[in-house]
Amino acid sequence: MEIESTRLIAKAIIMTSMLGTAIGEGYIIGKALEAMGRNPEISDSLFTKMIVGVAMAESTAIYALVAFFIV
Repeated sequence: MEIESTRLIAKAIIMTSMLGTAIGEGYIIGKALEAMGRNPEISDSLFTKMIVGVAMAESTAIYALVAFFIV
């Protein structure tokens, strides 16, 4: 029983990291869209940088998902 409860606690911690990643991605996208609204001329460059930033943030969620299934 103790091993199972430790597993559940580990999975809860992993889910917390996934929540943090989702909040971070939303913040990245929101700020990028805000900047695109203020300065539409740089929207192409900013969109590319936004996608790279979201991909880097998403990699953390992918690692957490893999850890979730391993635990």
